[in-house]
Formats: sequence, structure tokens, C-alpha cells
Amino acid sequence: MRKHLKRLLPDHRSVSENRWLRPFATTLLHPRLWHLNRHSAAGAVAVGMFCGLIPGPLQMAGAALCCVLFRVNLPLALLTTLYSNPLTIVPLYVAAFGLGSLLVGNGEVAFTPPPELSGLDLAQWAGELAMWAMSLGRPLAVGLIALAAGLSLLSYLAVRWGWRLWLIRQWRRRHTPPR
Repeated sequence: MRKHLKRLLPDHRSVSENRWLRPFATTLLHPRLWHLNRHSAAGAVAVGMFCGLIPGPLQMAGAALCCVLFRVNLPLALLTTLYSNPLTIVPLYVAAFGLGSLLVGNGEVAFTPPPELSGLDLAQWAGELAMWAMSLGRPLAVGLIALAAGLSLLSYLAVRWGWRLWLIRQWRRRHTPPR
């Protein structure tokens, strides 16, 4: 599992040679941001799941900042934020609104369906989606935070549990006599 992830993710050298990232090299090249173990992987997936629900193009910037703060694997966190994309963002926001409505009550804001987004260019699409999200108000804001925290916690536990099961399986495979 670790070998597959290391093949997919960028290495230390490619970041140090990138001209756009060179001003941040001292921070971004910290060894713990690139080390891959069960602690850094679980933390990175949790950070990516939480920051994936940040509105707009700030998801990866938020994930990078959290990785620097918590010293978890940076490439894996950035990759994880991609679960929210143009195909999944509306269902995620609808789920967040529902969760927020349960938490704060839905007395002042009624749910309105998302606008028709087909036929719009990217700027118009993003603008329409932002206006729709802002019209949903407090239940959406509370729901986004609650959904992000819940997804983050569940993914952290799932990665830790999955990594542990994989290690146990590998250990048993090494210590089982051949038939």
C-alpha cells in the first residue's frame, strides 16, 4: 500500500525544483510533510476530508496550511481534497444543509433546489453555485462544519483501522509456515 502511494505522489525533489514553490521551500520541505506512515496518512486523509468542503478554490490552500500546522503528509492531503468536485459538490452541500437543519432548526430558511447549471461557462457556474449556497444561510454553514468534522473523524479512524489490519495481515503472512 505504501509503495503504491509513494509512486502516485510527488517526491521531495520535484517540490524543491518547482519555481512556484521555491519561496516556501523551507516550510514545505519539512520531512514530516513527506513521510508516509499510518499516523501521517490518517492525519492527511482527515485534513483532506475536512478541507475538501471549504467553498471555492481555497480547498488545497487550506489543506496545505493544515498539513504544515499538524505535520501530516502534504501530497496525500491535497489528493484527498479532490473528493469534492463539480460532480459531488451539490450533493455534499444538500447533505450539509440537511444536517445543519437538524442541528439548528429550519425555521428561518427553506431549502431551494440548486439552479440549472448546464450551458454556463466556468465563471458563471461558480457564481451561480455560490449565490445558491449563500441563500441557504446558517443551516448550510453549520452543516458544512459538522459534515466536514464528521467525514474527517470517520476517515481518520478508517485509515488507522485499515492500515492496522493490513499490518496484521502482512505480519501473519510472514509468520505462517508454507503449506
